[in-house]
Amino acid sequence: MRSNLLSLQNTQSLMDTTQERLSTGKKVNSAIDNPSSYYAAQSLTNRASDLSALLDSMGQGIQTIKAADEGIEAITAFVQQAKAIANTARDSSTIKSATTTGTYANPSSGTDITGKLKINVDGTDVETGDITLGKGISLEEAATKIEAGLNAKTGNTGIKFTVKEVDGQLQISSDGKVAKVTGSLAGLTFAGETGNTERVNSANQFNDILDQIDQLAKDASYKGVNLLGGEEQTLKVVFNEDRSSSLTIQGVDGSASGLGMTEAKDWSTNEAIDASITAVDGAISKLRNYASEFGNNYSVVQNREDFTENLINVLEEGADKLTLADMNEESANMLALQTRQQLAINSLSLASQAAQSVLSLF
Repeated sequence: MRSNLLSLQNTQSLMDTTQERLSTGKKVNSAIDNPSSYYAAQSLTNRASDLSALLDSMGQGIQTIKAADEGIEAITAFVQQAKAIANTARDSSTIKSATTTGTYANPSSGTDITGKLKINVDGTDVETGDITLGKGISLEEAATKIEAGLNAKTGNTGIKFTVKEVDGQLQISSDGKVAKVTGSLAGLTFAGETGNTERVNSANQFNDILDQIDQLAKDASYKGVNLLGGEEQTLKVVFNEDRSSSLTIQGVDGSASGLGMTEAKDWSTNEAIDASITAVDGAISKLRNYASEFGNNYSVVQNREDFTENLINVLEEGADKLTLADMNEESANMLALQTRQQLAINSLSLASQAAQSVLSLF
């Protein structure tokens, strides 16, 4: 009976162990089961957990790069639009100039000629002060004095006049804006419009696009990091648990000035428009370089993210090989133990009956 009892106890202990393995799916549930396998598996699991935390950081880094790339695409579209505007202005009609009619009355040696002219800029009339042509001055000299008189009253309007003599008449041109000049002085009647409305409107549209580029560059941020906000903006993506492997991505200046584009202040000459077009071409080249650089960084981070995911799977699989139980084997063990237990119970019953037979002799 004692032998049967010990056998039952041993069988029950083995059944408890097998039941634990079947319920947890692991053959090593604590250091008591197998210290070597338990701590080795724990180390692998801990590293996999650390790398899993880094995956989130890598994913956010990828999103930050995507935000910058989307910004570059949008800015490129704006820059191309600005180039189209500049080309349209370049192809527009010739700059207009106000001209005079009449015969220049050269002041005699004892006579000064004084008069005023009226200017209309952006719908606002401005009258010059007295323009005095001194004794005996030539038409070329008169042009210089009239130019000074025109510009003396237009400082706040952002327009500058140029007056020159052409074939015995005066020709008045302006930079950047359209203006009308009327009046008469020294026998000459001033009438006409300076500038080019199409070019002025195109310049304003060009400057509006530059403002949009600046605003978009400021908006291309993700979680407080804007890779188009200047070189002081950086993104560091860490790839391993001890931070010895990482990638630092340097920000760029995606604003109009950072791309080398300046405001169109005066498109009255073809040379000025050509300079703006050259700046736009340089900006497109910069944007392409930025896109290539960010695309390369995106690929690096994406590849490291894929590698980390695969490495985590390898680590977890290694830990499982050290600790997971073979469910088929454990099920078979449970069936064998249950059979053994039933046999031990039957044997104990037989031993008990033998003892009772001895007692019946008394």
